[in-house]
Amino acid sequence: MPTYLINHLRIPGGVPNEEALRYLENVEATVAPHGGRWLAQGDPDTVEGAWPGSVVLMEFPDRAAARAWYESAEYQAILPMRTMNTISDLVFIDSLPDGFSVAGFARDIRGLIASSRP
Repeated sequence: MPTYLINHLRIPGGVPNEEALRYLENVEATVAPHGGRWLAQGDPDTVEGAWPGSVVLMEFPDRAAARAWYESAEYQAILPMRTMNTISDLVFIDSLPDGFSVAGFARDIRGLIASSRP
């Protein structure tokens, strides 16, 4: 089941500095061995709330591959280039199983609520 990386990225001053540019030049080589790929990157069209900054959306084959990339020696070696020069909220989230529906999700929650009542 694919796992997605979502990074809410803010770059102070709006333009990457030299070290952040070096990170960008090197990060792809750390991702490729783990089956990761970029799906989207850039400034979003915010329709509700506030989203200062950009979005990075990546896909990995599964959670284990995403974690293996993030924890790899190769990525850890360049990670400070990003964390010291940008503000990021980075999460991994798994894709939904086939047949998932939001209505079914609500039904499951209603069932849990009903079963917890005395």
